[in-house]
Amino acid sequence: MIRPLVVKVTCGADDPERANQGLTVAATALTAGADVSLWLTGEGAWLGVAGRESFALEHAAAPEGLVGAVLAGGRVTVCTQCAARRGITEADVLPGTRIAGAAAYVEEVLAPDVQALVY
Repeated sequence: MIRPLVVKVTCGADDPERANQGLTVAATALTAGADVSLWLTGEGAWLGVAGRESFALEHAAAPEGLVGAVLAGGRVTVCTQCAARRGITEADVLPGTRIAGAAAYVEEVLAPDVQALVY
């Protein structure tokens, strides 16, 4: 049995390699059958915004495709405070993405058998 996985990505274009690692792990875990929840925080919050320019990283899948893959089979959340600091609203995020805060994150990571990773 595969454990649920919560991946928190705390960066975006400011640290594309680290951001891409987190997104790749989340998308790969989905293909392995895991229940995946992706949290986008800090500058990573921009990865959950529709139409926002992203970044390109040599030898890596595009962030938009990786976030899209997680949206198709898992959950994507943008941090409430991170969104507010950047002027991101529910109207701005990708369809299927939610904005939620620390209480929801803590609930997810403290659930039985969950593995949490932070990038």
